Amino acid sequence: MFNNIKSLNITNHDYWIDRAEGYSEVNQEELCGVQRKNWSVLLDEEIRNHFGITPKERGNVKILDIGAGPGFISIILSELGYNVTAADFAKTMLKEARKNAGELADKICFRTENAMELSFEDDSFDVVFSRNLTWNLPDPQKAYSEWMRVLKSGGLMLIFDANWYAYLRDEDKKAEYERDRISVKEKGFGDYNIGKNFDVMEAIADRMPLTGVDRPRWDVDYFRKNRVKSVTGFNDIGDRVYSEKEKVNYASTPMFMVKVVL
Repeated sequence: MFNNIKSLNITNHDYWIDRAEGYSEVNQEELCGVQRKNWSVLLDEEIRNHFGITPKERGNVKILDIGAGPGFISIILSELGYNVTAADFAKTMLKEARKNAGELADKICFRTENAMELSFEDDSFDVVFSRNLTWNLPDPQKAYSEWMRVLKSGGLMLIFDANWYAYLRDEDKKAEYERDRISVKEKGFGDYNIGKNFDVMEAIADRMPLTGVDRPRWDVDYFRKNRVKSVTGFNDIGDRVYSEKEKVNYASTPMFMVKVVL
């Protein structure tokens, strides 16, 4: 679809609309791998501990998976019995999510939504979840404001992300990133950072406000300024959920978690 991309002003929306099928393959790999169990255990533990509920009470917890993509997280949360709404601004992503969900699709509410301008009413959800989304938003502060708006008082927000594309701003990070590419090749893994239109994503990331920003410090500072009940940042949470392939691919960009209680 995209040619001579660095000379084109490709939008996030255009990119992810086109990327749905390829990204769905990554989600399918996760559903077949250790990630399915690892993410399921981590999220169930966080949610149940926060609300003090039993497994039978999961259906009472309303969760918004914002930036759901091809549905990996929505699927495993629905599988556990939670009340899940999968939201994404790309209809092609939601189409893939429905397919990946299979029989669970009827239990998941799929919504086309803009993460920075949600259509839900105030206090609609007990949990707001996002993974690998905030870095890719033109206005992350507006998004976080919206996510807090739709989250109930005492609700839980779980944000998973990484300092993706920090190598575009930092020479040391660039060297680490390049070493990761060598390690991936040496270990015989597929490289998630090499593929069709990857340079498109680099061009987009180069325009995003959080590229090169120190995170999760930035996120924690934002929520503290907005007087939430509590906010905690956890570095390298990927060690708990990643496959070995992911750990090698993303060694220089460890995943973090930001846990917010409204």
